[in-house]
Amino acid sequence: MSPLPQATDLAAAVWPPGPLHLAIGMFDGVHRGHRAVIMAAVQAAQRSGGVAAVLTFAPHPSVLFRPHDPTRMILDAASKARVLQLLGVHTLIVQPFTPEFAAVAAGDFVPWLRQRAPQLAALYAGENFRFGQGRTGDITQLVAEGQKHGLAVYSAPRVQQDGEPISSTRIRALLEGGEVAAANTLLGYTYFTDGPVVPGKRLARTLGFPTLNVAWAPDLRPRFGVYVVQVAGSRSGSVALPGVANYGLRPTVEQTTRPLLEAHVLGDCPFGAGDTVTVTWRRFLRPEQKFSGVEELRAQIARDQAAAAADFSLR
Repeated sequence: MSPLPQATDLAAAVWPPGPLHLAIGMFDGVHRGHRAVIMAAVQAAQRSGGVAAVLTFAPHPSVLFRPHDPTRMILDAASKARVLQLLGVHTLIVQPFTPEFAAVAAGDFVPWLRQRAPQLAALYAGENFRFGQGRTGDITQLVAEGQKHGLAVYSAPRVQQDGEPISSTRIRALLEGGEVAAANTLLGYTYFTDGPVVPGKRLARTLGFPTLNVAWAPDLRPRFGVYVVQVAGSRSGSVALPGVANYGLRPTVEQTTRPLLEAHVLGDCPFGAGDTVTVTWRRFLRPEQKFSGVEELRAQIARDQAAAAADFSLR
């Protein structure tokens, strides 16, 4: 699958002729609530013979307004684009969130869109969407402005899980707490890491559990610890293999200052340095800890491996 077409401005985007159905939001994580908005645009475009696109922003507005404490992103740009493409989005517009863009008044936002995309037919946003200078615009104003300029506006209600709205904030807290299974329920897919396998110091191999060192530097760091995972290659048709992974600082064998993701495939591993792999995180097993020595660590790794095997009913 070729990468999702992207542009940094609506006016620069290239798509087939036809009505443009535009979903707008940060969509960090592209969770189930976001999908209610995005799929409405995709399905409407399919019915009308039009094009479904997503307008999002980078960096997150908090980088401009709270540079000392910016919001950490669940997905990097490439992973976000990958999930959007799987939903059927045709083009992704990543609007730079600059002081100039932040200064666009709420009443000028829809004309700003129309000027850059004359074929714009409909807008799609969540019911809590805010826009314009000072975030003064809300979905009620967006509907009114859309009617004024001949645009349909679809407002998606917030999706609930366990009596609470699904939100990126809620998912971030779950990932930081190691509750990846609960985060997956809210995401609507399994949290994943894409990255190249890089050469390591082969320390895990000396313990009898060779690992793949996956180059990954997330904005939002999941809780340090051991996880049940699956590992797949980037080649089309690659089968996801069961495994166990450690994400953290390796305090027993080599205390590092930068977190590392190491994945061990249960059984024969067809991947090695130079390959690109996808690690999907299924369940948290235990927090990272410092052991008294290599033998205690080796025994715990064996227990981790057995627990992961049980998840896949492997013997």
